Amino acid sequence: MSLIFYYAPMTSATRIHWALEELEMPYEKKKIDLAKGEQKAPEYLAMNPNGKVPLVFEDGVAIYESLAILIYLGERYGVDKGLFPKPGMERAESLTWLCWAQGTLADAGGRMMRNTSERFPEDERNAKAGESAKKELQTALGIVERALEGKEYLVGGKFSYADLAVAGFVPFLARLGADLSSFKNIQAWSARCTARPALARAMQG
Repeated sequence: MSLIFYYAPMTSATRIHWALEELEMPYEKKKIDLAKGEQKAPEYLAMNPNGKVPLVFEDGVAIYESLAILIYLGERYGVDKGLFPKPGMERAESLTWLCWAQGTLADAGGRMMRNTSERFPEDERNAKAGESAKKELQTALGIVERALEGKEYLVGGKFSYADLAVAGFVPFLARLGADLSSFKNIQAWSARCTARPALARAMQG
């Protein structure tokens, strides 16, 4: 068993946990206790100098940043499993969604959280910035809603890492207060994606 997955539950590592479970391949899990600061231990920082999760270590190489890990897993293992397209236009479309999820959707959600959530000190929150991020988030969700029109999944007519990359954020965004009521396509698609057994296994920790 050569692939080691370092994670903490209920973090951005959950998408990677889900992606690994979809592959149905053996891997070793190592839970990082963030409260105890295990992510700042010297041996962990030697692999991931960011001191964050997730992290995948395989064949002597540490891979961090969830987007990089998703692409790596997709290219190395996902093609044979039907979770990631072969090189070509569907691969390009999938990579677009993976990058968009991280750079547009998650960014707007993160800014909304930092400026509206009580998890952050009041004097560090900016109501105007929070409202702006909320509007950006609704615009971004509208892009997904239109992309799903007449389709069950984003790319190639079946579930893939493109769906996982985007749908993995939807429950989190809903908990932040994103209004999904007008996005009927997203609601149905998200329900299909998040009902997958692989996600249920990942959520067990």
